[in-house]
Amino acid sequence: MNARRIRDIDYQLLPGTDRKTTDIVIERNGIIAVRPPKGFSPEQVDAVVESKRMWIYRNLAEWRDLNATAVVREWVNGESFLYLGRSYRLSLVQDQDTDLLLKEGRFCLRRALIEQGGEDVARQAFEAFYAAKGDKRISARVAYFAPKVGVSPRGAAIKELGYRWASCSKGDSLAFHWKCMMAPPKIIDYIVVHELCHLRRRNHSDAFWNEVDKVMPDYRERKMWLKKHGAGLDI
Repeated sequence: MNARRIRDIDYQLLPGTDRKTTDIVIERNGIIAVRPPKGFSPEQVDAVVESKRMWIYRNLAEWRDLNATAVVREWVNGESFLYLGRSYRLSLVQDQDTDLLLKEGRFCLRRALIEQGGEDVARQAFEAFYAAKGDKRISARVAYFAPKVGVSPRGAAIKELGYRWASCSKGDSLAFHWKCMMAPPKIIDYIVVHELCHLRRRNHSDAFWNEVDKVMPDYRERKMWLKKHGAGLDI
């Protein structure tokens, strides 16, 4: 990625693709990512960004408002952690062989993890939990929706994807952020369908959203939920 600036707008210039339009996205971390058609010069991309300046301002302002409510969780008894859209209290326990279990309506975390390894190790236990659960659930949902979209992905993996909910490679392999497992099931399904449709349209053009709409007519509601509550899906 190349960092560029036009007036007061800093953006990341991504490699070009075989598309006719330039795709501009506000990432979850507030970075403006711009992916142009192949062959566009940096100056041509600057011109497109300049033409979309008011749209970028509006969406950045909205992003700042939404992320002003981002949560900061503490590693103490009674703190809430999300799983499939539901909130579960944390219990620090002594006698437990497994680092983290979800049982009897609570996340039971081995206290020694905090005492010996600190918050980073405790966070890793949650990441491993979400990744393991996501590997099974998301793979199943990909298998369910792929025929409806009309695509055949090579596989689906659960990864740390930074500020992206999901991604698809040139080889048609899909990857999903472990944080997806904190969202309600219908939102996970939206993320799955969204990424599957990128195997047909690797942009966010009207044609892409038409593909999403064919499979999930209420995608706008789910998309808005994720935009509004996505900052809270964190540990």
